[in-house]
Amino acid sequence: MTLAQPATRPASETRTEPATPDLRAVAGSSVNAPANAAAPSDAGHAAHPAAHAAELPARARLIPPADPLAAADALAADLARTAVERDRAGGHAAAERDLIRASGLLTLSVPTAFGGAGSDWPTIFDTLRRVARADSALGHVYGFHHLQIAGLFLYGDEDQQALWLRRTIEHGLFWGNALNPLDKRTVATDTPEGFTLHGSKTFCSGSVGSDALTLSAWHPPTDSLLIGVLPTRRAGITVNADWDAFGQKQTDSGTVDFDHVRIAHDEVTQKPGIVATPWSTLRSCIAQLVMANLYTGIAEGAFAAATGYSRDRARPWFASGVAASLDDPFIQRRYGELWSLLRPAQVLSDLAARKLQDVLDLGPALVTAAHRGDIAVAVAEAKVCAHRAALEIGTQIFDITGASATSARNGFDRYWRNARVHTLHDPLDYKLRDLGRYATTGRVPDPTAYS
Repeated sequence: MTLAQPATRPASETRTEPATPDLRAVAGSSVNAPANAAAPSDAGHAAHPAAHAAELPARARLIPPADPLAAADALAADLARTAVERDRAGGHAAAERDLIRASGLLTLSVPTAFGGAGSDWPTIFDTLRRVARADSALGHVYGFHHLQIAGLFLYGDEDQQALWLRRTIEHGLFWGNALNPLDKRTVATDTPEGFTLHGSKTFCSGSVGSDALTLSAWHPPTDSLLIGVLPTRRAGITVNADWDAFGQKQTDSGTVDFDHVRIAHDEVTQKPGIVATPWSTLRSCIAQLVMANLYTGIAEGAFAAATGYSRDRARPWFASGVAASLDDPFIQRRYGELWSLLRPAQVLSDLAARKLQDVLDLGPALVTAAHRGDIAVAVAEAKVCAHRAALEIGTQIFDITGASATSARNGFDRYWRNARVHTLHDPLDYKLRDLGRYATTGRVPDPTAYS
């Protein structure tokens, strides 16, 4: 897929744009980039603070996994060993973040030309689901890492992509998010070198412990958003560990404060006043599909936990006349109901991922509003089904497994709590409105930060 069209810059911008690159992927084959794509380096950015070594971690280089799905399964097994205890404790999962780094899965969205795995989006979403089955909080952080890298391709120019993709691999960067378009309290003020950012951002998933941030800031003169990327260690950035929801406790989704933070022109991936294109608005489709796969993973995890409990520990009801819980026809019926919720979420999430990949493969010059609308419908269908599956399965497993399953040591309540917290990200009613309007009039969802 091609994800590398440089953003259009205002005529007043004096910087000379490089030629449009031909990166055939957020991930893709080994011919994802032009031969000289690795040329941009930190040396060319010595004029502004982004080049300072102190702003980037001195970590081991990220190594792509030989088999991403096997790596995801191994990581999920490691995370599952402590998932219940960590869910209870909350806080920042530093050691587990390092396990994600060591797995190589952070490289999947980086093209091979820059040292990444060059995986496609169906593969990335598959790994996300596998991780989320075991630990949806860290699955969330992992998925949002790839979303930030996708933003480089959708908004950034060739130099920005090459610089930050190389940094991701060479410095073992874990990306966080401070791009909350509804929170306009962070304001960008023009300076000769770029902008100064001042204010706060809420719901900054993955910000604690991150190495780089995608951010947005409100620019009053143009009445529009600026989008940029910065090292989390940039002077003036304070990441607060103040996330205290009753679910998704280790997503590090707290507040980020910006105290007159400098951001140079070449750290801004979308200048204020830029008109959105069908290509650039694909970010919200990717974000929503990250969530759909996260919810599907939660549903899969809850279903697997319940069936395992029914098989190994549950006792059949005395009136059932069977020796094993899973032989009870009413238990079988209940599992059939849950399966009928889970399968549509899986199938529609996979279908939306393939459609997304097909559209990304067209490249920015060929993606039309019609392509974008088709993707938005597919993503909305997947998101609605995954939303319902996670909540319903997370709740109904207790009707099947019985009172003993509510023991805190099982931690089965975490599936519902995690789903309940994250599914409040954006209202289900508006997704249903979009789908109903499409079904009755053919109108596709309007491009927004949430559709």
